[in-house]
Amino acid sequence: MRTSRGLRRFLVAFAGIGLFAGGMAAASLGSADADPGRAPTQLPGFGEVVSLSHTNDPAKTPLFPGDPRFRIETVFSVHHDGFFLEVVHEGMHTGTHYSAPCHFREDGLCMDDLSPADLVLPAVVVDVRDEVEADPDHVVTVADLKAWEDEFGQMPDEAAVLLWTGCSRFWADGSTDGEPNYYNCGSGLPGVHQPGFSRNAVKWLIETGVLGKRGALGTDTFGPDPSSDAAFMPTYLTLDRHRVTIENLAHLGTLPPTGAWIALGSPRNVNGSGAPGTVFGFIP
Repeated sequence: MRTSRGLRRFLVAFAGIGLFAGGMAAASLGSADADPGRAPTQLPGFGEVVSLSHTNDPAKTPLFPGDPRFRIETVFSVHHDGFFLEVVHEGMHTGTHYSAPCHFREDGLCMDDLSPADLVLPAVVVDVRDEVEADPDHVVTVADLKAWEDEFGQMPDEAAVLLWTGCSRFWADGSTDGEPNYYNCGSGLPGVHQPGFSRNAVKWLIETGVLGKRGALGTDTFGPDPSSDAAFMPTYLTLDRHRVTIENLAHLGTLPPTGAWIALGSPRNVNGSGAPGTVFGFIP
């Protein structure tokens, strides 16, 4: 039986206080160059911090078909100008990034409308690597999510539900049809092939409060929509209220199935429909 939403919010908040305020063994951030007379900085209540983002590199970053070209230009150098400065030309949805509701909804919130609380969320990781190995267009169903809860416990309210497909291992591979690459999740099939959530699975996450007023649907592919859903309905359904989607994640295997938190960092551009971001995972 699922607990009430109010109780679940209390439990999530209580867990968050414990995670970020202390009570767990903390790892040291000190270094060999630190002043020996000073105590090393301690992580506040979590044991490890990991990056869930790819490095942005115009030579390696795959672009979703139709997205603007990504390039970086050096405009000042230390040798000639005394300082180093580059100009980055990229779409807001390049590389590891997240999307605000106004990406799909004219009346949706944009980047500058979201609050910090919308971007720090408890994380659950749904591992579908075996299924994707057999079918790059695998669709996650409500039954799959309920089976996850049977094994790992009830998903918290207002969470980031992250789909670990294994496709990120093809990140820097090219887009030639017929070759294993990021666009076809290593299948060698022509065109874009990727797994994702079914529409009913997203509706279930919303109805149960897992994707509540805030929350996120994330994946280590171009987006949470399976290739079979040309209307991108899982994204459309998610991008409402204060919810976001997170695309092109990396290193999801560093997170446990449940218990970790994530924080989404990025520029806050006015009227931004999204932004390339650095996503951090905080592991107890």
